[in-house]
Amino acid sequence: MDSEPPFEEAYNTLVLQSSLNTMKDDHKLDIYVGDCNLPLINLSHLSSHDQLERERCINEIAQAASNWGFFQVVNHGISVEVLESLEYEQKNLFNQPFEKKIQSNFLNLPSNSYRWGNPKATCLKQLSWSEAVHISITDASAMSGSTECNNLRLTMERFAKAASDLVKTLVEILAQDLGVQFTYFQDNCPPNSSYLRMNRYPPCPYSSSKLVFGLIPHTDTDFLSVVYEDQIGGLQLLKDGRWFRVKPNPEALVINIGDLFEALSNGVYKSVRHQVVATQFERFSAAYFFCPSDESMVESYSQPGIYRKFSFKEYKQQNKKDVQDIGEKVGLQRFLL
Repeated sequence: MDSEPPFEEAYNTLVLQSSLNTMKDDHKLDIYVGDCNLPLINLSHLSSHDQLERERCINEIAQAASNWGFFQVVNHGISVEVLESLEYEQKNLFNQPFEKKIQSNFLNLPSNSYRWGNPKATCLKQLSWSEAVHISITDASAMSGSTECNNLRLTMERFAKAASDLVKTLVEILAQDLGVQFTYFQDNCPPNSSYLRMNRYPPCPYSSSKLVFGLIPHTDTDFLSVVYEDQIGGLQLLKDGRWFRVKPNPEALVINIGDLFEALSNGVYKSVRHQVVATQFERFSAAYFFCPSDESMVESYSQPGIYRKFSFKEYKQQNKKDVQDIGEKVGLQRFLL
């Protein structure tokens, strides 16, 4: 049985409506105008005996969160073995028959854990040419079934544990820079409230026409994200009104600020809009999203605040409603004072 989602069959009408041969440039996607050199931070300096070197590293992290909202880290503490195992298991996962992946009890996970495309897309700009498994840490621990399933679960748990340790280091630094007590995160972000997402971007026959996203433009709904990506490339971020391509670094992980940290920091840290462009090559990535429990309240740490106080549950519900009503997430703009 074929493992590929039926993108072309499902979205043939959208492709025809777009009139590929006569598409005007202003209907094409907003894509990169050049490469950007993200801040590259060597986290081994945090354990240096040289106090100035440690302080420089801490300042680099805070500055990157403020100026870019994105940065890359090396010597991050997640072993090559864990990352390579994750990519191997990920490929096995997405190589399973499509009819099996869309079953409601796939891997003993909640329904809608496996996702592909965008069933609500009304134009190609709303379509993500990708498939994903998006689950909470709790759901990952509940996975059961075949030996392959158990291997995947164990690998995901190892990645989640290592990513969690990395996040705690970064969040403690960023909180300290704001003057926010780290106990806020300890109290509101239990280990099982975070999420894992594994992405596969199939080769796209329309990539050269610049009409289809691999993943539509968005910001992350969390405090902090840790992303492991292969070397194909495709991740882009919006800075100063222009899209820039993030060059993959085989030794680095990508870190980015999420909406909740922007709100908590009163806009000091930036949750930056980013996207993945579709290419003719298969691409994989995996992400760990550091989230609070649903009842946790997020409020600007300084006054006057930019955003009103809200719960994580309320924020997710508003995002879901916007996607259903208008086809995309609006995010923090809904919570401006």
